[in-house]
Amino acid sequence: MLARMLRYTIALQMMAGAALGFWLTVRVAPPWTLAGMLVAALALPLASAVLTVFYSCAVSRADAPVGPWWRALVGEALAGIRIFLLRQPWAFAPPHVQQALGTPAGVPVVLVHGYVCNRRLWDDITPALRAQGHTVLALNLEPVFTSIDDYAVWVEQAVQTLRKHTGQQQVALVGHSMGGLAIRAWMRAYGTAQAACAITLGTPHAGTQIKALINTPNAEQMAWHSDWLQALAASESETTRSLFRTALSPQDNIVFPQREQTLPGVTPVVFEGLGHLQLCTEPAVIQWLCSELGLL
Repeated sequence: MLARMLRYTIALQMMAGAALGFWLTVRVAPPWTLAGMLVAALALPLASAVLTVFYSCAVSRADAPVGPWWRALVGEALAGIRIFLLRQPWAFAPPHVQQALGTPAGVPVVLVHGYVCNRRLWDDITPALRAQGHTVLALNLEPVFTSIDDYAVWVEQAVQTLRKHTGQQQVALVGHSMGGLAIRAWMRAYGTAQAACAITLGTPHAGTQIKALINTPNAEQMAWHSDWLQALAASESETTRSLFRTALSPQDNIVFPQREQTLPGVTPVVFEGLGHLQLCTEPAVIQWLCSELGLL
């Protein structure tokens, strides 16, 4: 569903860019009209992705040194192009179990993406986990706009599929952004007996102050200190929270205030100079994730 929506969005942007290119070149340099249309058609989706990141980095900037902020802005713009233009729109195959490379030696892993994303968010992390001996299942959360509680059944199905495939009793769960909240909602609905651990990357545990473009149920649940988040936290015990490891970036351009995104009793690992999507693409984060899972 999301992949199709992104393809439509890119197609509309390219048509608008081609029309703009035609309008400009037919007046300025008519012999270059076709080339101008092609350049503008390709440039508009890229410009849209970059400007979106620039805006989110500007509104989310904390009182911190400018160097890491600029690194995050540039890195996040590149990550956004890769993920939203080159990967996620072309997720044609349904989610499936990806076997560990060599002899499986690690706990199986369920990967849970965030808001307006799909399983191809994990294209950098999945190969690293498989190489370390983990069998992996990256799921798609659908529908795109619904209550986070509705995603618990999708997480449960993925857990059961991976347990049946591997014969193991427990799995590790890794969530990015809203995916971490989906894991917490799954634990509230199904318990924690099947979870070896849960790792969250850039998850709005306290909510985010960024303004959503549309007021969807899941966006409202992720608002800063929302009633849903407070009820979720109240439902969790110390035993549940002991299963969690968390990572955040002080330059996260989507989830902020950044350093407030913590769970009681869980000390987050902090990665400087990274944007929101980069928490799924940065080698240092992937190395840390593999190290945490390798301890199980």
